[in-house]
Amino acid sequence: MFTGIIEGMGSVRRVTRKGEDALLNVEGGLDLGDVRVGDSIAVNGACLTVTAKTGQAFTADVSAETLTRTTLKLLKAGDKVNLEKALRLAGFVGGHLVLGHVDGTGRIREKAQKSNSIVFGIEVEDALMRYIVEKGSIAVDGVSLTVNRCEKGIFYVNMIPHTAQVATMGLRKTGDSVNIETDILGKYVEKFLHPRKGLDMDFLAEHGFK
Repeated sequence: MFTGIIEGMGSVRRVTRKGEDALLNVEGGLDLGDVRVGDSIAVNGACLTVTAKTGQAFTADVSAETLTRTTLKLLKAGDKVNLEKALRLAGFVGGHLVLGHVDGTGRIREKAQKSNSIVFGIEVEDALMRYIVEKGSIAVDGVSLTVNRCEKGIFYVNMIPHTAQVATMGLRKTGDSVNIETDILGKYVEKFLHPRKGLDMDFLAEHGFK
């Protein structure tokens, strides 16, 4: 589990394809002194398991499922990536609870300077948009952001100068694809309220919920 507060930007050293999977090697951006093989690191918001580390570089396996759902399939040597180590129970939660389980990708349709901040308009498919609400939380390439407003198929987020400097979003341009993880709460609520599970509006009214 993560918080969406980026700890550093690393550089991709190499991406090695292994059939439908891949091996990702990333250097820099993090102090790996307390990281062990088997620990989790979020790379552009995707939770990966460290399989090896040497100095300030680490290697992680990327499954076919992760490649399909995320922008990690587009990475190449030299690309910058957002990095965050897994949340420790005694740690400070500065963003929101992020699982590192990317739901899908979005595309930057607008990028505009507003005072000292940057406003991004990001287009996503309807299957993701249903879980995105105004003033709710969302993770974009692993960065915890607040949704300013929603329009048809597009949501808008504001990024302060500090975040733009320490995360890859400041380098993104119109047309770029980004990883999206919506707030897990909406998905659970939808699951619990699904009529096929027997919990519908009639059931709630029958049991005193109005």
